[in-house]
Amino acid sequence: MRAVGYETSPPDKAVEHLSDLDLPRPLPTGRDLLVRVEAVSINPVDTKQRGPLDDPGRFPRVLGFDASGVVEAAGDDATLFRPGDAVFYAGAVDRQGSNAEFQLVDERIVARKPDRLDFADAAALPLTAITAWETLFDRFRIQPDETERGTLLVIGAAGGVGSIATQLARQLTALTVIGTASREETRTFALEHGCHHVIDHSRPMAPQIAELGLGPVDYVFALSQTPAHMNDIGALIRPFGELCVIDSAALDLAPIRFKSVSLHFEYMFTRPLFQTADMIEQHRLLSEISRLVDAGRLRSTRTRTLSPISAATIREGHRLSETGTMLGKVVVAGWPEREDKDASSA
Repeated sequence: MRAVGYETSPPDKAVEHLSDLDLPRPLPTGRDLLVRVEAVSINPVDTKQRGPLDDPGRFPRVLGFDASGVVEAAGDDATLFRPGDAVFYAGAVDRQGSNAEFQLVDERIVARKPDRLDFADAAALPLTAITAWETLFDRFRIQPDETERGTLLVIGAAGGVGSIATQLARQLTALTVIGTASREETRTFALEHGCHHVIDHSRPMAPQIAELGLGPVDYVFALSQTPAHMNDIGALIRPFGELCVIDSAALDLAPIRFKSVSLHFEYMFTRPLFQTADMIEQHRLLSEISRLVDAGRLRSTRTRTLSPISAATIREGHRLSETGTMLGKVVVAGWPEREDKDASSA
């Protein structure tokens, strides 16, 4: 099967080392599904996975997380899906990735693809939707029943996670949703994806929040450059407020200490990485995302599509992600036609 990744450990993290591979097709066992991948999307975590590793047993190594495709086969213990089902998922950080024609994935982190979306639009959703859902409804413990009131600030609202978090908060809660964006196009995008108000995170945010007349913010979801925003967050959040971050950089907690702010970390790979007892919650929440999309309440955040899936297009997707200026998500879809039609069975 065709794949994109590394045959052996690369000398550095340069994107140019990603290459086209020819690997054996894996076989599903247990609760694994074998999915024929039709489309993938690029996330910042994809770019962070590049580079050398000390363990030679990790090679060949296929990168990628978000995917949509069709179930080709299932392990003996799989009960949720059958061959021919169209699915989408975000994969696991400790397994071979989605940038391959066929991928093994545990059915407990997979859901049926929304019927109203094609594979490319569906591939843009899983990782960001899981991150946003777990933050709002697991970390913050907001009730997704349109009764929760208060204010939510999403720092970086025009990115992949931000533009799903704002949609979910607008559709499933009574929160006032405030997003941040620093350019006119990102401001417009954030308003189109659920924000009631948009402020500029390139300027001090606390005075802008005060100008809205809404009082201190109850929940802050910080998605980028959190260390640089900590003083502002400390000034604008309410006493006993809640802050969730996805950054791995060290944080100065002094600005939020005296307000007794609750600090949460969100890492959407925790459940599959540690095989937690509630791992199937990712199947359930993605199934709810699929239902909301088909009901017309959520939309895909795909804004750019590259084709076909190859080392060249995956490298281009990584470069776009690393600019830090992407609106929504970039998707890579379809495989190049094989010269030898008989090779499709390889």
